[in-house]
Amino acid sequence: MLRKVRVEESVGQILAHDHTKIVPGEFKGRRFKKGHIIQPEDVAELLQMGKEHIYVLNLGPDEVHEDEAALRLARAAAGDGDHGLSFSEPKEGKVNLEATRNGLLKIKLEALKQVNEVADIMLATLHNNYPVAAGQVVAGTRLIPLVAPRGIIEKVEAICREAGGIIRVAPYRRLQVGLITTGSEVYKGRIKDAFGPVVRAKIAAYGSEVALEKIVPDDAGAIQKAIEEMLVAGMEMVVLTGGMSVDPDDVTPEGIRRSGAEVVTYGAPVLPGAMFMLAYKGEVPIMGLPGCVMYYRATVFDLVLPRILVGERPTRGDIAGLAAGGLCQNCPECRYPACSFGKG
Repeated sequence: MLRKVRVEESVGQILAHDHTKIVPGEFKGRRFKKGHIIQPEDVAELLQMGKEHIYVLNLGPDEVHEDEAALRLARAAAGDGDHGLSFSEPKEGKVNLEATRNGLLKIKLEALKQVNEVADIMLATLHNNYPVAAGQVVAGTRLIPLVAPRGIIEKVEAICREAGGIIRVAPYRRLQVGLITTGSEVYKGRIKDAFGPVVRAKIAAYGSEVALEKIVPDDAGAIQKAIEEMLVAGMEMVVLTGGMSVDPDDVTPEGIRRSGAEVVTYGAPVLPGAMFMLAYKGEVPIMGLPGCVMYYRATVFDLVLPRILVGERPTRGDIAGLAAGGLCQNCPECRYPACSFGKG
């Protein structure tokens, strides 16, 4: 319902339509947008624009303004507890959700779909399992109309509450990682290891560190022994580089199996990264990395590593789920993770 009020009495009221400001020869355009909530400092400006009276929206007890709605939607999407998110101030009816820490963005996709099936609201996010940095915008929400029935917002809040929140930035754990470089040519000093520095850098980027390194020849028994020594030393993750193909002298998978580790998968529907192996010895993840990790900016390792570092234990089904989006386009300038790779 529209109501005409004196400008001096309009603070806190909601503008019913746009107001244009004209400065001859300098400016002509919208100064105040429909839906703007009048602030004390706006009064002098409106009077200078020649407005003695303005029309405002008179909200009923069961109506919600777009700014209030957007903030309630954002808070509902995050839920209670340690969600790793902050909320921007409402601006033109929109609220952004920003990461307050480095971590992996986790989206409950079915609940997100249910939210967006509710009329008159929208909630858009980055992809699920997107590695994000503190301060990064990860989602945005707003009311579509200027005003909506309170029941719509309450319905969305109920969906989010039942799901236990639908957006979260899961923090990375800081793990002690053991790195085993396989290859007789490296072991005997014929060539310099170029694989290890790449893996160390990727692990360090997520806040963990390679605490112990070993170089072993292409021998399944030696690989098994190195894994066992890593576990005895307390390593919380073991990564092996090289020897992952089906060539007869590539025996890293056999060495992992001999260690008694439970193999989740040998092979992944990801290019680059098809010859990837994931196994577990108790709670310790063991990963066998194919040679592509050394040469490509983004591979299967980049898709799986952050999920393990936030405490997930990927299943064979999870790895199979990487197939849609698992084909890297090898762009001239890699933009991962801001691309389709790994985003099924």
